[in-house]
Amino acid sequence: MTDVWLVRHGETEWSRDGRHTSVTDLPLTPAGEAEARRLAGHLDPNAFGLVLSSPRQRARRTAELAGFVGDHAPRIDEDLAEWNYGDYEGRSSATIHEHDPGWTIWPHGAPGGETPDDVRARLDRLIARLRGSGVEQVLCFAHGHILRAMTLVWLGLDLELGEHFPLATATVSVLGDVKDGVPALERWNSRP
Repeated sequence: MTDVWLVRHGETEWSRDGRHTSVTDLPLTPAGEAEARRLAGHLDPNAFGLVLSSPRQRARRTAELAGFVGDHAPRIDEDLAEWNYGDYEGRSSATIHEHDPGWTIWPHGAPGGETPDDVRARLDRLIARLRGSGVEQVLCFAHGHILRAMTLVWLGLDLELGEHFPLATATVSVLGDVKDGVPALERWNSRP
């Protein structure tokens, strides 16, 4: 059995302002860097047989500030990149709702970006690799929507439930299994 620890990156200007950020490679704000530093000491780099990060600098920098450097630095994994928001990149939900009032990412995906099926296929592939890694504990540094979607895929739930799983910046969550290999959510949205 493999436990998968999830860490959402620290605050960026756009996460603070509620703007959708996928491919735009924003740095952490000073507050986001402070959040990431608070993770250090709460996550033991020696406890993880595999550490992965989204390619975006906000996830990589969070890992670095949390103490995952040198031999413990994460491997970059494209499957951990944030849900591609396409035409909605950089826009807030409120702005999007002005012309698309019922829109949420979960059932609709993003025009010009990824659909829920695209994201599920990417995460099915990632989870299969993690489960087959032979590692007891994996740590993933990534983003709000992709980590929420990963949790739903892990649990075998519909992605439309994603809005019921809020995930703050610089928090830790843990996916695992209970008896007989039933996927479980062991910890959610925990601050150090």
